[in-house]
Formats: sequence, structure tokens, C-alpha cells
Amino acid sequence: MTVTIYIPGDSGALALGADKVAKAIELEVVSRGIDARIVRNGSRGLYWLEPMVEVATDTGRVAYGPVSAKDVSSLFDAGLVDGGQHKLSLGNPEEIPFLAKQTRLTFARCGIIDPVSLDDYEAHGGLTGLRNAVKMAPADIVKQVTDSGLRGRGGAGFPTGIKWKTVLDTAAEQKYIVCNADEGDSATFADRMIMEGDPFVLIEGMAIAGLATGATKGYVYLRSEYPHAIAVMNKAVRVARSAGVLGKSVLGASQGFDIEIRSGAGAYVCGEETSLLNSLEGKRGVVRAKPPLPAIQGLFGKPTVINNVISLASVPVVMDKGADYYRDFGMGRSRGTIPIQIAGNVRHGGLFEVAFGLSLGEIIDEIGGGTATGRPVKAVQVGGPLGAYFPRALFDTPFDYEEFAKRDGLIGHAGITVFDDSADMLKMARFAMEFCAIESCGKCTPCRIGSTRGVETLDKVAQGIEPEKNLALVSDLCNTMKFGSLCALGGFTPYPVVSALTHFPEDFRPVPVAQAAE
Repeated sequence: MTVTIYIPGDSGALALGADKVAKAIELEVVSRGIDARIVRNGSRGLYWLEPMVEVATDTGRVAYGPVSAKDVSSLFDAGLVDGGQHKLSLGNPEEIPFLAKQTRLTFARCGIIDPVSLDDYEAHGGLTGLRNAVKMAPADIVKQVTDSGLRGRGGAGFPTGIKWKTVLDTAAEQKYIVCNADEGDSATFADRMIMEGDPFVLIEGMAIAGLATGATKGYVYLRSEYPHAIAVMNKAVRVARSAGVLGKSVLGASQGFDIEIRSGAGAYVCGEETSLLNSLEGKRGVVRAKPPLPAIQGLFGKPTVINNVISLASVPVVMDKGADYYRDFGMGRSRGTIPIQIAGNVRHGGLFEVAFGLSLGEIIDEIGGGTATGRPVKAVQVGGPLGAYFPRALFDTPFDYEEFAKRDGLIGHAGITVFDDSADMLKMARFAMEFCAIESCGKCTPCRIGSTRGVETLDKVAQGIEPEKNLALVSDLCNTMKFGSLCALGGFTPYPVVSALTHFPEDFRPVPVAQAAE
């Protein structure tokens, strides 16, 4: 009997030594004469336990981790192939509290299946949503997505169905679906996890979007820093094309749809949809003025749906289970689930998919387990480098777009970076301005010049040079950038700066000379 052993091939696991573990297991299997099949699955997102090795037994899968190459021999001695007990035993992975508390809809297959096996994908419910969509009129598909309450998971939270309807209603001989996979925010890795662990769900979502809007061509735009994701996506597209999921006909439908994978050089501003379109067209990645909206005049001047990876990967669930099923999760106008990515100085860093509504405190203290250093949590930044810093006094904030906005924050791509009480918030505010200055496309003055002046002014504050005057200038710069910038890079940079000033004013006071000398 062939035993199946799962070893993640996901970038996060690879960074922690998964390839060395896989090689050691291959050698052990051969030397012991074991009939084994090794599957390089995606990660389940419990990164403090990676590399996490799983084995399929008669009673279900058994996990071990974190496994290093030197542990492999003893794992086999302990009866790994039968799920034997070992110091690294984790039992049934589904019962690990971090996983058991989740509501996995979008990530239901991630870490479970062989990422590039279409048969495996279908055996776990894949393509059901697309098969349903093939039988429906485009307007009915759009209505179902609209009724589900699905909003853009890339940061803006714009209703997905409205964007699709605009493209559907705009007459053109050619329309496009563009997947924004330029995942550049700090503490974000959900897009990468899907592309490396369950690429067919993204392909399925894009094909449904094509059927819904009349688009026949799709592009996935990734950054060059994601070589593993690029390789997996290219292989998955080839498999889907040969199986008739993509091509001249989508699963036998009269309409065709095909996908190309394109990579950019890694400019942060290309995460902004119009900069992304310019880059995709072979131009410099600079922001376009709106209107016209990309949904009316987008890629190559044609109507274009631009959605984030997670937005598109959530569509198959909506088309499979129905709008009511999906909308039943969440709170307020934030419906469905959100893949929260927990990183920074935290004990249990990883991906946690759950319905909107958990408080920030629950996420940091109960799910994340507090800081890795054991020191008190001082601040958390939600929404990447442009997100606001929240102190513990705001940890009662529910994870919801509108609730965060009420407190001058943003969910963004749902990445959370945790800081303990050793963090210097003046330095973090300066970093935000410096990041903007480096990544600015340079098209608009508030972003290009405002961020550079911001760095200079915060340096003066740090040196104790006219602190009150210079802090007032920082506030003025933030106001100008927020309301005068063409895109969110300059417009959102004030969020981390102002929140640091508001919630941690003590970090912006001059350090006494005697204390500094110590």
C-alpha cells in the first residue's frame, strides 16, 4: 500500500527549510524501501509550525512540525508512515486550535491538495461554481456576486458586483479581467498562499468573471519577487487549458476565456490599479487620473475588471454555495470571510480566515498569542505600510471596513504587524514617509515632495529642533498629502504618521540630554 506524505512547497515553508526536509524524506523512503508518494502541497498557514509534514493514514491525516532535516530519521523510527507518536507530533491538523477556530471558505483547500492537480481540485469541490456559472446568463452571475455582498479584498473594499456590472454594461469588442496579484504590503501573504497552494481557485474565479462580463482574456499581474507563485500559476494555467477549463471554450460554453501570467519589477505603486495597467501595457508604472474608470476604459483602453486575488478566489464559493450562504458570514456591510495575516513580533504568525467581526484584541491576544518576545504589545499596524497604528486602547475595534474607518484606520489587505513596547513610534512615522518617498511614482507633487519634506521634518523632531513647530508642519504635510495626492500611496501615508502622533505622543518628545547619554 502506497503511503502519501505531504511536505509544503509554499514559499514560507521553503524559507524555513522545507526543501531540505523533502530531500531527507525522499532519501529515507528509498533507504527503508517504503512505497511512498510525496506531495508538495501548499501551506496551511501556521508558519510557526513550518515545515509541517503530514501523512495520510487510515484514520485521517497526522501532522508533525516544525520538522528539520535532522528530525526525519527519528520520525521514521517512530512510525511516521502510520502516524506514530513523536516529540513533534501535532495530531490531526484540523484539530490544532489555530485551524479549528477558522472558517475556511476561500482557503478551504489550501495546504490540503496537490496545488497543480486538477483532479485533486475537483475532488475537493473545485469547478462546481464555474459549472453553475456556465449555465447562467451573465447578468444573473453578476447579480449573485452582488447579492453576496463580496467586496474588494485588496484594500478599498469596493463592491465586486458593481464593478462587474459596469464592465458588463459597457459595449466593446474586447474586454479584460485583470487580477492584481502585486502583493506588496508588509505582513501580507494571502495572495501568495492561494497562488502557490490552490491556484485553480483563482483561475476558476477569473473564468467566472469572464463569463459574467463578456471578457475573453485575463491577466494575472505578479511581482518578480514571487518566483514560486509565478511558476505554479504558469503550470496551473497550462493544466487548465489542456483540460478545457480555459481556451476557446470554457467547459463547453459558447464563450472562451484564457489567461496569461505577467510579472512586474516590484514597484509598490503598481499595486494601484491604474499604475498596474500602465505596467501591464509596457509603460512606466505611474498613476492615471480618473475618470475614465478602468471598468470603462482600462487595459489597452478597453473595459476592464480589476480585482485582487482574494476577491476573485472568493467568487467560486459564492457561485457554488449561493449568495445567501456567503452573505450569512460577517457583520454590517462587511460580508463573508477575510483572510487575516498575522506577522511581526507575534507568537503565532500565520493566516487566519474568519468571518468579519472579531475584535482586534481577540486576533492579537488569543489567536496570535501576544508578542514573541513576551513583552507587552505596544501597537499593531493593520493594512500594510500605509495602515494606521492602533494602541491597546483601540483593541475593541471589530475587524470591519466601516468600524476601522470610524477610528481613522483601514483594513487594507488585512495584514497585521505586531510591535512590542520597545518600538519607537517616531522612527515608525519616519519610515512611513521614507517608504512613500522611495516608492512614489513621482507624478503628483503632494506625494513626491510631501513625503521627502516629511522625512526631513521628522528628523528635525528627533534632533529636538523646534519640535512644536516641526510637528505642526508634519500635520500640515499630512493634510496636504491626504487630500491632494492622486492615489492611495500619497493619500494614505498620513494614516501611520498621524496615528503615531495621536496615540504615542510621548515618542515624539525630545529625549533629555542626560537620558540620551545613557
